[in-house]
Amino acid sequence: MPEPATLAQQLASFADAVRLKGAPDEVRSSTRQRVLDILGLCVAAQRLETSRAVIDLVATQGGAPQASALGVATRVPAAQAALVNGVLAHSLDFDDTHLPSVLHPSAAVVPTALAVAELVDSSADALLDAAAAGLEVACRLGMAGYDLTLGNSVFFEHGQHATSICGAMGAAVAAGMLLELPERQLTDVLGVTASMAAGIIEANRTGGTVKRMHCGWAAHSAVMAAELVRRGISGPPSVLEGRFGFFEAFLRGEADHAAVTDGLGSTWAVPGIFFKPYPANHFTHTGADAGMRFAARGIRPDEIAAIELGVPTAVVRTIGEPLAVKQAPETGYQAQFSGPYVVVAGLLSEGRGLGLGLADFTDALAHDPLRRDLMARVSVVADPECDAIFPHQFPAVVRLTTTAGETHVEKVLANLGGPQRPLTDEQLAWKFRENCRDLLSDADIDRIQDLALSLDGTQRVRPLMAAVAAAVPAAAPLR
Repeated sequence: MPEPATLAQQLASFADAVRLKGAPDEVRSSTRQRVLDILGLCVAAQRLETSRAVIDLVATQGGAPQASALGVATRVPAAQAALVNGVLAHSLDFDDTHLPSVLHPSAAVVPTALAVAELVDSSADALLDAAAAGLEVACRLGMAGYDLTLGNSVFFEHGQHATSICGAMGAAVAAGMLLELPERQLTDVLGVTASMAAGIIEANRTGGTVKRMHCGWAAHSAVMAAELVRRGISGPPSVLEGRFGFFEAFLRGEADHAAVTDGLGSTWAVPGIFFKPYPANHFTHTGADAGMRFAARGIRPDEIAAIELGVPTAVVRTIGEPLAVKQAPETGYQAQFSGPYVVVAGLLSEGRGLGLGLADFTDALAHDPLRRDLMARVSVVADPECDAIFPHQFPAVVRLTTTAGETHVEKVLANLGGPQRPLTDEQLAWKFRENCRDLLSDADIDRIQDLALSLDGTQRVRPLMAAVAAAVPAAAPLR
């Protein structure tokens, strides 16, 4: 009697079936939107010094001209392109989120798939199928490490960045599919990548910019693993559940195996991954919506006496503590993680597009006297109604008291960008345009957007990447 298939073998079989038969239309459609979203984030992140650092490193290394790294003047090896674009995709904290695993899967998987698709001159359908399967694998591995009782990821409890760890595994599957590796070698790809997956989140606690590197390194590892397997390197088939495997190493064996395989191939996580409509910590988004709703009611800043931002208990420490610090962020980046700032930003938004964009999170606005005055009136508290919903949504119950003593309440219990409040192609196109508008011409924006949203069938991927690479100016060398 043959041995039962291991978890990695079952994932490889799933991926091979998707490569041969294609993903469902709704999954391809969702993945197509994520390609556009990630490209916009890669363009927008050109502004950052950390982006210039990785672009400069790759530009000085050179190599075979295989794929486009945005900001690098010439094409570079596919693994290096995936590194650059993966760093850019995750650097603004504006990339999509899977719940309740709290993974950001597209930032590793999509740059990997684009780099390898450009390398092999892939069709649009092959790109979308590979990226979709990679996203699915990443999300399922993330859920294998999610503790329902704890209400949190075991990866995070161990100080590990699940996004980069699981993202590397999913991205490698996407790379292997585009290289047309057979099922046996897709198993090997998972086995090899597990020895490359990495990421710790201490920088979230005490500082440092290394977290911006995580998805880029995951994407780089994914391409390298798939290329090594293509050349004969192999991995253990029991890499996930084995005594010294992935789950034991990262989760101390506390893994939900059923989360990996239940409904595999029939129930897809991909369409349910939440897009981020605002460039801020995802926990703050429903507070922003509440602020915009108060503004739509006609409540003026000079009428506000106090605001109570009610959120899930687990969220308070991230966006509300220490309160004095969250009420007075020093930089635009700190403002992205401040519940008081984002509520106030929503109140002061002008109702354009989705409501808030990168222009709302600057160092200057963090010090704006009106915003500082309003933030000082915002408290952040745990709310039991929000606790009952979290972590499947990041809800907010916001109570605003006016100077006249009136109380207004806004309950935002589902996130914009998720399955209950999905973004349309038009809304995602607005986000893309906002991310690119200070760096690209309107004509280039329109061309890239049209090429991304029309990816279909046997159409090739290279024209899309050529258009993006030609539009994005090469970064000046670091001195």
